[in-house]
Amino acid sequence: MKASDLFVKGLEAEGVEYIFAVPGEENLDMLESLRTSKIKLVLTRHEQGAGFMAATYGRLTGKAGVCMATLGPGATNFSTSAAYAHLGGMPLIMITGQKPIKKSKQGQFQIIDVVKLFAPICKMSKQIVHGNTIPALVREAFRIAQEERPGAVLLELPEDIAAEECDAHVMQPHDRHYAVADDEVLDEAVKLIKEAKMPLVLIGAGANRKHARSALSDFVHTTGIPFFNTQMGKGVVDEHSELFLGTAALSVGDYLHCAIDRADLIINVGHDVIEKPPFFMTEDGKKVIHVNYKAAQVDQVYFPHVEVVGDLASSISKLKDKLGGPVKYDKSYFEKIRNEIEMHIAKGADDQRFPVIPQRFVADTRKVMGDKDIIALDNGIYKIWYARNYKAYHPNTVLLDNALATMGAGLPSAMMAAMLYPERRVMAICGDGGFMMNSQEMETAVRLGLNLVVTILNDNSYGMIRWKQAHQGFEDWGLNFGNPDFVKYAESYGAAGHRVNSAEDIVPTFEKAFKAGGVHLVEIPVDYSENQKVLIDELAAKVCLI
Repeated sequence: MKASDLFVKGLEAEGVEYIFAVPGEENLDMLESLRTSKIKLVLTRHEQGAGFMAATYGRLTGKAGVCMATLGPGATNFSTSAAYAHLGGMPLIMITGQKPIKKSKQGQFQIIDVVKLFAPICKMSKQIVHGNTIPALVREAFRIAQEERPGAVLLELPEDIAAEECDAHVMQPHDRHYAVADDEVLDEAVKLIKEAKMPLVLIGAGANRKHARSALSDFVHTTGIPFFNTQMGKGVVDEHSELFLGTAALSVGDYLHCAIDRADLIINVGHDVIEKPPFFMTEDGKKVIHVNYKAAQVDQVYFPHVEVVGDLASSISKLKDKLGGPVKYDKSYFEKIRNEIEMHIAKGADDQRFPVIPQRFVADTRKVMGDKDIIALDNGIYKIWYARNYKAYHPNTVLLDNALATMGAGLPSAMMAAMLYPERRVMAICGDGGFMMNSQEMETAVRLGLNLVVTILNDNSYGMIRWKQAHQGFEDWGLNFGNPDFVKYAESYGAAGHRVNSAEDIVPTFEKAFKAGGVHLVEIPVDYSENQKVLIDELAAKVCLI
């Protein structure tokens, strides 16, 4: 069998549905092997878009997403996507081509050491040097990418290896089970929980695993311990719950931190230090229980007192059983904080100003999206507003990146969600800066026949950095730019374009776009002056309830 055929059969055995790609001549054997495969090739307009789509597939399904590119510049364009998956805990397989390794035809043209380049941002990075090693390397790549903590893997397939004949056979995947936490450490955790007077549960991105979600929801609602989440932990447990306090969109100083600071125990489920800290640990007597698949990565702001390491669902279920029912303590302070947070979030939701303020466009987004509908956020200051003000009622309905925090991922991530869940409403939410970094994928979305609304929050600048520039006392300089006519830009790709001209236009425009189907771009001019007023001045003046 030809090596590229063997490679594709290995991918089929792993259950691969799509390969997102910008192929080059070094991928032509793989391309031919895919032509007769049941795997669907999705051609994108940039390797970064392919990588973001594949990583989001991994995030949403738990199975590694696969993308492919050529050598040199094609491979280097995967670097941001690799880092995105690596820090975000998303299983991703990248396949890159390479010139022949047995006999050089073109000297060093386009050749860099891709394997070494990607090693620091991948869990594994290897060159395939013989066709007979392909089955083992494909199986190992998927195992490593998908096991906790998930991440990126790169396999480089030189064109002469792809074309050679080999006699190996595909290795079939098998189920894996994680070790269970020891009873002794579970008892130690239970002791801390029973001794606590004001415990809280923190839910991080690592808790967003299919088999762990229901166990965690049962734990929270059986014990009655209030919870908050990180940005990437939104929706793991339904935020309709009266036990939900809020999302740690900031590391310190928000109303939520009044509750965190008062708590004497944090049960930290699925969070690690790669995501921006939801709180800072100090030597003030507050205890922290680390519950995760792996031991804690200790640093200056995170040094847990008890570590429950093992299968997360099993650990949480055992803790619940050992506690034996509700944890009894006075929750009145946390209830006050919850009401305080709800009151502040509600401010500005009906504001009529135009350009539109963040509170209004976040509230209007929530009005048109159902409980299981999906928003995919690019990166900008609006991400904090959505994390803080937009409640998530189902897992993976708020897709954001609070690890690498890269611009340009919002549109490709939303496209992947729309492919996987055609029955749901899906909206990409991008700043004008982030949208233009991968705006060419609008053509891909149209070609794929997706139903997708792409919202552009337009302030004609790199708004978050401009805000921080002003806050730190620098002159307003160097961060403004011009934009195309976004309505015409959308239409040039075959999508529909809409421009909101008043705050009252937002909901009707969204509804019109979703009901029409297809790809729609909605431009909303925004006013970010509320950043300083609400996120700086108001929080600086706040006094925590007694």
